[in-house]
Amino acid sequence: MNYEIIIGENRISEIQMDLGYRTWPEFMQHDRIVNKYWPDLYTGFLKFQFALFGKHEIVGIGNTVPLNWQRPFSELPDTGLDWAMEKASNDFQPRLKPDLLIGVQILINPKFQSHGISYEMLRIMKDIAKSNGIDNLALPVRPTLKSDYPLIPVEKYINWQNKNNLPFDPWIRVHIKAGGKIIGICNKSMIISGTVSEWEKWTGSVFPDSGDYIVNNALIPINVDKNNDTGTYIEPNVWIIHELK
Repeated sequence: MNYEIIIGENRISEIQMDLGYRTWPEFMQHDRIVNKYWPDLYTGFLKFQFALFGKHEIVGIGNTVPLNWQRPFSELPDTGLDWAMEKASNDFQPRLKPDLLIGVQILINPKFQSHGISYEMLRIMKDIAKSNGIDNLALPVRPTLKSDYPLIPVEKYINWQNKNNLPFDPWIRVHIKAGGKIIGICNKSMIISGTVSEWEKWTGSVFPDSGDYIVNNALIPINVDKNNDTGTYIEPNVWIIHELK
């Protein structure tokens, strides 16, 4: 497939927002920490954002943030994506030299999924890291099919294999085939909270009582507390590292 790679241009932001709204479930748009720091991607970290364009439309968007991490990868925090977004912005203020690139998002136009674009997006992320003197790429990966098995613990799910003895989950499988290694689970990678009525609007479901509910596209059940008028979703992701040396 022929496409054009665009890196570090402001127009990526508007395209990303449109594609994101068309691709992600509504409730995934309401992580307060991600929303707070997202504008920094297109101010302080513009040169780390990229897009693929086909002849007539967007193929995919890639978002990354650089940060300073001088500890073992096994100690990457349980708070995953939320931690990365906040730390990158804090590191940027004192101008700490980044030594780790975090893959925030790989967003592919549904029309172009299952065409091998994921591998190309990962390759570009690695090239961006290397061109900025960063030797490692880490991603809090959202397992694609985990939402089909919301009651299975993620620690168990990531060990499932297909008939070829590769990871059962297709997105984890892409990373492993591309040379990535699973480091561990970030059980609190994203925290999404809202009122019960907001959750009913976001999901199209009704929550008559307090308890845990399975909703479409959520990796684990959401918790509804009618007494406090809150719904909370704490998403687990999988830390995967790509060492580039």
